[in-house]
Amino acid sequence: MKQEERSISIGLPLTISIIAISFSAIFVKWSDAPASILSMYRMWFASLLMLPIVWKYRAEFKKLTKKSWFFLFFSGIFLALHFVLWFGSLKLTTVASSTIILALQPIVSLVGGFLLFKERTTSSALMTMGIAIIGAMMIGWGDFGLSKQAILGDILSFLSVIAVVGYLLIGQTVVKKVIHWIYSFCVFFFAAICLTLYNIGAGVEMTSYPAKEWGIFLLLATVPTISHLINNWLLNYVNATTISMSILGEPVGATILAILLLGEQLAGWQILGGLLVLLGVFFFLTQQTKPLPHKQKTTNNIPNSVNPLDL
Repeated sequence: MKQEERSISIGLPLTISIIAISFSAIFVKWSDAPASILSMYRMWFASLLMLPIVWKYRAEFKKLTKKSWFFLFFSGIFLALHFVLWFGSLKLTTVASSTIILALQPIVSLVGGFLLFKERTTSSALMTMGIAIIGAMMIGWGDFGLSKQAILGDILSFLSVIAVVGYLLIGQTVVKKVIHWIYSFCVFFFAAICLTLYNIGAGVEMTSYPAKEWGIFLLLATVPTISHLINNWLLNYVNATTISMSILGEPVGATILAILLLGEQLAGWQILGGLLVLLGVFFFLTQQTKPLPHKQKTTNNIPNSVNPLDL
């Protein structure tokens, strides 16, 4: 396979993933519903929308071991925590301030990958990662609020980063043993259950929302969830750190959308920061790109990959 083909095979899905996930913050900003409700309905609707595909692979459920179910459950908990913390952050601060904290995700992922899997990376990859993180900081630096509310929003965003890295690190192990459609459905379903139990326990209003809110719930379940499906599939070929690095494009996309749709302001040097993010992501992914083989080894007769066109 030629180098150009290898780059496109992973680069195109990651580009689609970044564009899709960039809309998430905008949808949350448009909503007046609590963060836990937004998170819960996003997961329930995403699970329901996946049912036709999951039904096709329903026989794979019988092949899941107790250990796999255990990891799937905790992956769902981490995903639920990520959504409720990050959506809560967006309720307290600007899109740029909240999404910029996500720039720390590759660092947290790299540390987690080293501690859990003894993963190594090159000095050049660390350098490109640093360039991208500096650029991401330039985007949101001017929007970091000094109020207690904004600071709390920044803290919640950082905690959401830790949660999503936990979700990705678990997925890096489990998705190689479970077909990625089943993995995504189970994680979304368990996250939905956890969030439902939280809302019931906290006494949060569950149903009395106007049509606008239900439309936003559905948008969250479709557009940004495309990114999670793509990322779960790509974990067959790249590690969690690579996925985290690609997500650095989200602050750029989300900030641009916030300018166009929410009227948030962006300085010229912040635009320069966005260019640095894109350059850093591009060079990092160039080094991390791996070929998508025609055939993958199977575990318990479960295919590790699905044709990307099926996404």
